Amino acid sequence: MNVQTNAQDFEELDSVCVRFAGDSGDGMQLTGTQFSVVTALEGSDLATFPDFPAEIRAPVGTTFGVSAFQINFGSVEVSTAGDEPDVLVAMNPAALKVSLDGLRKGGLIVVDEGAFSIRNLHKAGYTENPLEDDSLSDYQVKKLDITKMTLESVKEFGLGNKDAIRSKNMWTLGLILWMFGRPRKPITDWLEQKFKKLPDVANANIAAVNAGHAFGETAEASANLRRYHVGRHTTEEAGEYRTVNGNQALAWGLVAGSQLGDVPLMLGTYPITPASALLHTLSGLKEYGVVTFQAEDEIAAVCGAIGASFAGQLGVTSSSGPGIALKTEAIGLAISTELPLVIVDVQRAGPSTGLPTKTEQSDLYQAVWGRNGDAPIVVLAASNPHDCFDVGIEAVRLATKYMTPVMVLSDGYIGNASEPWRIPDINALEKFPVKYCTDPEGFHPFKRDPETLARVWAKPGTPGLLHRIGGIEKDYDTGHISYDAANHQKMTDVRAAKIAGIAKDIPEQEVSPGAPGGKLAVVGWGSTRGAIHQAVNRARAEDIDVSHVHIVNIWPLPRNLEEVLNSFDKVIVAEMNKGQMNNLLRAEYLLDGHSLTKVSGQPFKITEILECIREQAGEIS
Repeated sequence: MNVQTNAQDFEELDSVCVRFAGDSGDGMQLTGTQFSVVTALEGSDLATFPDFPAEIRAPVGTTFGVSAFQINFGSVEVSTAGDEPDVLVAMNPAALKVSLDGLRKGGLIVVDEGAFSIRNLHKAGYTENPLEDDSLSDYQVKKLDITKMTLESVKEFGLGNKDAIRSKNMWTLGLILWMFGRPRKPITDWLEQKFKKLPDVANANIAAVNAGHAFGETAEASANLRRYHVGRHTTEEAGEYRTVNGNQALAWGLVAGSQLGDVPLMLGTYPITPASALLHTLSGLKEYGVVTFQAEDEIAAVCGAIGASFAGQLGVTSSSGPGIALKTEAIGLAISTELPLVIVDVQRAGPSTGLPTKTEQSDLYQAVWGRNGDAPIVVLAASNPHDCFDVGIEAVRLATKYMTPVMVLSDGYIGNASEPWRIPDINALEKFPVKYCTDPEGFHPFKRDPETLARVWAKPGTPGLLHRIGGIEKDYDTGHISYDAANHQKMTDVRAAKIAGIAKDIPEQEVSPGAPGGKLAVVGWGSTRGAIHQAVNRARAEDIDVSHVHIVNIWPLPRNLEEVLNSFDKVIVAEMNKGQMNNLLRAEYLLDGHSLTKVSGQPFKITEILECIREQAGEIS
């Protein structure tokens, strides 16, 4: 809904989606992040989508070197980074070419015409300058020589041409701050702090911010620039909030879990996009008993984590799909030894190294079944950045209570995206202190809790508890190595029963929005949650009988899930792979679901799911 507010010459918007796009060296991620911070401080709900190239520094001006940052913010609930940007800031021809197809018809393009040289046009694959023909006639185009105006604004600080041009993202940010009525002070304060040892650089960037803002003020009439107002989101629960991305929230959730379980945490990992930020965050939390170990490779990393668990700490390892593949044998060792281990898989597009910086949900098979032998583990899937915190805690609880590996599935979209997060009261969270075995009476390392079937956890060096564990099968009654066929059957069965029994210790499947027993349900997991939620709400507003079933507990599945799914006439399973969850549900429940898939490296749009809902609802009626 748009309402003109003449008194202040602002156009009132419920929500707006802005996309910053430029070369990988243009600072678009920084620009988008800082605009997000200011937007959060102003009280708007928001969701972001950093979209960057795989190459650290791709050839300047090429389409595969475009780095973009999209933010959707509003006074209403925001659960996705937006389908179609309303505003596109394009810093060069390549950025325009890559981002134009997604822009809403009639949307605003703010473009740096100073970067539209013949050389840059050719690099982007243009034969004609799109700013000079009618190819952009469906949009509002504001051509500004941002490069020239930036150089003019910082010339007094004596920077070289290269360094001066680097400030053009700040000039652009100043203009966008003016456009949406956002304050500059948080940005200038941040610049002063960031460059406190380089005052000329700090002052130049501040001058660029101010110049971009001033241009908006002085050129409003002549350039026909508009201003927009997006109000505060007032329906949030009261409390202290901060912006958080998925990797940060997951790291904090794991630490919170270790505190609630009273068990030290050790991360053994090897860097990989998009999971490396987990190491970066945890390495700064040593005061909470966290130890981080960057190993020489993925195998050493996971084995180090398993060693930590053997020693009585909680071992955690993190990677993406290619790294999880390398860790597979060692994960089997953790299953065989029945040690707690949290495995974080921040998924990316595959196979092999695939698309390192793009998102996908294609590691579901790998998580549930991807090991030699009958080797079940617990699998959880985070749904959005703030959900990562809760999932991290739950992973620690289940791993330590049931003495089992737990895999947490996130993805590049969740890991890198940001949203407001209400900081919880850690003292209000339920504790689950770890219980170590200390009694030598009748001890053997695979002595089990009759209720959970978890084996005892004995720290090496505890008097009277000398033992050994390893990958060779163990005797059920003594823990000694055993090659007996009947014993292997028994041990395989009990390990499977332990994991299956966890279904009694996790929440039943909920339906929201909607209720069981309707005509149509959309099933999702992981980062599809926001898009499905919005699509289902829009469909329900059209009087379509549709509900949303979102699965967090991937394995074991919730104990009532079969009943819930069978209560609907038809089920759509939406996921960013070629139908892995749909096939899993078919295997478990003989569910004949309609598979909606996407493997472009980009998250679902709300409209893609909404169109499928309309189509399937029409077939039912």
